[in-house]
Amino acid sequence: MNQRFTWPDERLIKAAQNGDVASLTTVVMESQPHVRKFALSLCASPQDAEDAAQEALIILYRKIGSLRATGALASWMFRIVRNECLRQVRLLVSRSDEATSESEASAEPSAEDAVLHRLEAERIAAAVSALPRDQRQVLIMRDVQGLPGKTVAHSLGLTNAAMKSRLHRARAALRHSLAVTDQPLGQAADQARDQAVDQPVGGVSGPWTL
Repeated sequence: MNQRFTWPDERLIKAAQNGDVASLTTVVMESQPHVRKFALSLCASPQDAEDAAQEALIILYRKIGSLRATGALASWMFRIVRNECLRQVRLLVSRSDEATSESEASAEPSAEDAVLHRLEAERIAAAVSALPRDQRQVLIMRDVQGLPGKTVAHSLGLTNAAMKSRLHRARAALRHSLAVTDQPLGQAADQARDQAVDQPVGGVSGPWTL
């Protein structure tokens, strides 16, 4: 019989917010299985999920006082885990862009170009994060991390043909998502230009040219 886990009750959460260490520890422990479940459904791999869950639980422990409504713990933790998984995807996109940039002899980008590239990377990261977990996993492992097809298939417990089929669906879904959300970025760039930094920001070509 599977053990049923429940979220901490509001009285316990309130005590934790008031500084009771025992209550805070209990809140974190009782939230842990739910947080891990969120992470496994949202992140690209079990390792990423573990990292995201740990980070979310640390935030819970340190910042439970910022939770305004004690009954909103589940939605708060879901957002934290989702944001952490999305941050991991952004890092992978950024690393891929940096690798591409290093192999190309190009001029220093302007501040506006940097903003446009950053906005496009954010859009891609959000689209990848929104894919179903099975598609997200194979896409990140194959196209972002650059792992060999056989390695990806073995890691996911798939035949090579099944892996290729899943990857094809993931790429098609990503292309569709990006096409739906495609819109001129000029206005957004104008709004963000004042916040642009001076260092180069990689483009989104390379593995993302599907």
